[in-house]
Amino acid sequence: MTTIIDGKQVAASVIEAVKTAARKLEQEAGVKTGLAVVIVGDDPASHAYVSSKSRMAKECGFTSIQHTLPEETTQEELAALVEKLNADETIHGILVQLPLPKHLNSEPIIQSILPEKDVDGLHVVNAGKVATGDLEGGLISCTPAGAMVLVRGIRGDDLSGLNAVVIGRSNLFGKPMAALLLNANATVTSAHSRTKDLAATCRNADILVAAVGRPQMVKADWVKPGATVIDVGINRVPAPEKGEGKSRLVGDVAFDECAKVAGAITPVPGGVGPMTIAMLMANTVIAAYRKAGLKPPRF
Repeated sequence: MTTIIDGKQVAASVIEAVKTAARKLEQEAGVKTGLAVVIVGDDPASHAYVSSKSRMAKECGFTSIQHTLPEETTQEELAALVEKLNADETIHGILVQLPLPKHLNSEPIIQSILPEKDVDGLHVVNAGKVATGDLEGGLISCTPAGAMVLVRGIRGDDLSGLNAVVIGRSNLFGKPMAALLLNANATVTSAHSRTKDLAATCRNADILVAAVGRPQMVKADWVKPGATVIDVGINRVPAPEKGEGKSRLVGDVAFDECAKVAGAITPVPGGVGPMTIAMLMANTVIAAYRKAGLKPPRF
């Protein structure tokens, strides 16, 4: 019987742990965890993401500050705000919502956030710590961190003797995910569009992680029977059955057919997605504990 991994349920348990940790920090050290979210412009999808992040931060008992800047904000103005938040002792996490408007260069902004406040885990210092296996010293990018929690829930903490294949080599997900699997002792293959006979490579995987952004690319005959399949893709495809011009969300994995072969599989939506925001909250409370000189909780 295939296990459908319920990301919402796992994310809810992470959030409960974050609330407990935040409460404990406030009671014992008098420190209230603080998250600042910065959004520039009026992209509706970005605004929806940001309100859910701010709402979740409040629910976790954090001080939640949102800076909404106009579309025409300059690079210098945005950099000055980040500088101000870096210096603010009450803020433990800074998140700049991407993508930024076209005229702004996101890279120098992301790299100007102090690594210890970079709760998105995108600073090169944090990426480097993950790559070198220093998981206690940095902040791990939220989506791979969340995907890893789901893998551990099925396979345990020690992945010795298991083959893992990550399809996708992006800096945002593919590379850190491969590093996290490697750190848990899996034998890892990073596969991508240039991999020769991708299907054959995937068939060898006890843990198969798909993050390529191609709707339902992974078919049932790519999946080793009993494998754990983690689908990170979010793709909109036409859904004429819902009415004219309607669409639906699908992952990079052909869910219905792969679910018949896999031992455990994440759905889209409701799999990895909810974990991303939960791990953002986890990173923020971890950053607050470290700032207070205390041992942070593990998630």
